[in-house]
Amino acid sequence: MSKFDLVIKGGTVVTASDTFKADLGVKNEKVIEIGIDLCTEGAEVVDASGKYVFPGGIDPHTHMDMPFGGTYSSDDFKTGTIAAACGGTTTIVDFAIQQNGKTLKDATDTWREKADGKAVIDYGIHISVTDLNDDILNEMPEIIKQGYSSFKMFMTYDGLRVDDGTIIRTLMKVNESGGLACVHAENYYVIDYLTKKFREEGKGEPIYHALSRPDLAEGEAAGRAIKLAKIANAPLCIVHNSCEASVSEIARARAEGYPIIGETCPQYLLLSEDNYREPDFNGAKYVMSPPLRDKKNWPTMWKALKDNTVQFVATDHCPFFMKQKEMGKEFFAQIPNGAPGVELRMSLMYTYGVAEGKFDLNRFVQVTSTNAAKVYGMYPQKGTIAVGSDADIVVFDPNVEIVATKSMLHENVDYTPYEGFKLKGAPVVTISRGSIVAKDGQFVGKEGAGKFVIRKAPTLI
Repeated sequence: MSKFDLVIKGGTVVTASDTFKADLGVKNEKVIEIGIDLCTEGAEVVDASGKYVFPGGIDPHTHMDMPFGGTYSSDDFKTGTIAAACGGTTTIVDFAIQQNGKTLKDATDTWREKADGKAVIDYGIHISVTDLNDDILNEMPEIIKQGYSSFKMFMTYDGLRVDDGTIIRTLMKVNESGGLACVHAENYYVIDYLTKKFREEGKGEPIYHALSRPDLAEGEAAGRAIKLAKIANAPLCIVHNSCEASVSEIARARAEGYPIIGETCPQYLLLSEDNYREPDFNGAKYVMSPPLRDKKNWPTMWKALKDNTVQFVATDHCPFFMKQKEMGKEFFAQIPNGAPGVELRMSLMYTYGVAEGKFDLNRFVQVTSTNAAKVYGMYPQKGTIAVGSDADIVVFDPNVEIVATKSMLHENVDYTPYEGFKLKGAPVVTISRGSIVAKDGQFVGKEGAGKFVIRKAPTLI
């Protein structure tokens, strides 16, 4: 019997803290040895010479098969995880939405049914709390024990948003039960007022989506959520930060010693509200919330990512075909919110982060994998390359140069927001628990091979 099932030879291994040349020996889905000139007899061999070997990417914010605005996001757990795998991501964390009058278990059951047997890589599930009462609060400790250790609350959107009382009660209960609470931070009342005002004025084009959700509405909500977390003496994660107005609130709280975590997305680092002005309704491609911001925010967002004000990069992947976007052709508020991004995240962050000198390789691994694994209770099973960890590994060629086009991608949608972006560096082999699932940008894995990840308590960083 061979010592290893798989050997990754000759690459430069990069973790959150170290960079070194080594071979990796994989057996029974785990890394079991790291060394030089490992025996390859009887093992499948991946030649990583001249390439980087990273922990598999973790995208902790996706919306597969999500109901929104009278339709569903166009990627389900099969197509969405195939796209993720081809892009070097080996774990996603999606959001189960609690329906009005239903339990948290109802929500997780619904999402497990969507994912089990379809996902091609491993996945976890956050729970979006929308209808809180004492029974739901009392359900939280047990649901956390089952591996659903993070809970999201929307501060905006009719039908999803919760009030401040719900936020503080959830913060307290989740924290005492060993989980982590997260918020989508935007001021509902500001958005509601401006949306109605623009409707009355006949301003329905996509640019008014951005103008109805100003950066200060995000900053105010982030600051308010942080204050509620301080009162509750609980940690908090603020997802998809888009601007200086919100990250400055996180920076202030962290400087004061409060455990506030921040996430951002490639679109807030690389796209701007100028995109909403593209002609012929093409601005609808970028309708997401929070919206794209004035590009003057870019330096602040990159700095926040580098200096650990913001800990990781997710995508908020929530794609809709342009035909679905046309539901809002007459008025921006009817455009389904969301855009694709799960497949290009790793290459975008390498190209515009590492290759352009904004941060180093170790920070790249932190923001694309390790930090999300720690914050969401998957470390060291996921998010690192170490003996005993899952063999979730990406062989990444830093010398590949490609131009992003929709035609090269696997996302089930008819555009990419990053059309024409020049990319330097791309995954050439993606390995999920010891099995090759993507090679040279093409899927070679098996439908349903992904497993549900039972997540533990957060590690605050």
